Amino acid sequence: MKKRGIVLLLFLGILVFGFAFYFDRQIVQFFSSIRDIYLGNFFLAVKFLDTEVFVILLFTLLLLWTKKKRKWILPLWLTFGITGVISVVLKVIVRRARPFAAGIVSLASGIAANPSYLTWDLSFPSFDTAFAFCAVPILSKLYPKWKYVWIGFAVLVALSRVYFGVHYLSDVIAGGIIGYLIGLAVMKLEEKTKFFERIYEKVFRRK
Repeated sequence: MKKRGIVLLLFLGILVFGFAFYFDRQIVQFFSSIRDIYLGNFFLAVKFLDTEVFVILLFTLLLLWTKKKRKWILPLWLTFGITGVISVVLKVIVRRARPFAAGIVSLASGIAANPSYLTWDLSFPSFDTAFAFCAVPILSKLYPKWKYVWIGFAVLVALSRVYFGVHYLSDVIAGGIIGYLIGLAVMKLEEKTKFFERIYEKVFRRK
């Protein structure tokens, strides 16, 4: 993606974030009002597929499948690692209460029993959304035909968090922007320096 397109995308993302932040309460209440058993089961399936271990394993196996793409495994792991650390640090700094903890909505059925949302009661940004979006740049480079499939899934991950009442819309928008920018930065840095490619060549292609 060209620099002008990235800047435009970032600008639009910030505008949407500002809009969402202003109407966060109303938006999360709307999602709460449309809950039903079918949507609940659908988003629970999305949540099941979006576990960190599953995502890392899925992409690692995907890159292992094609020999020419294996050199991108380490940059991908680095992307996931940086995204996780930055997301956690921002949560601790901002310390925004989750919508259900603030008494705005209740937790959706099927997720209310998850103790992690009670012990890790910090909303901004959405860790899971950042984790889903950080893989988009590398995936778009290596598997351009599949990028919109993963983008669509990442969007569903974001919406599921608002639906469950564990995040505001601004949380997931911020998470998506943060994750995407980290993935893009790691990809561009690797394209420029070939640092991890040289490590791969030395470790796995010794004569």
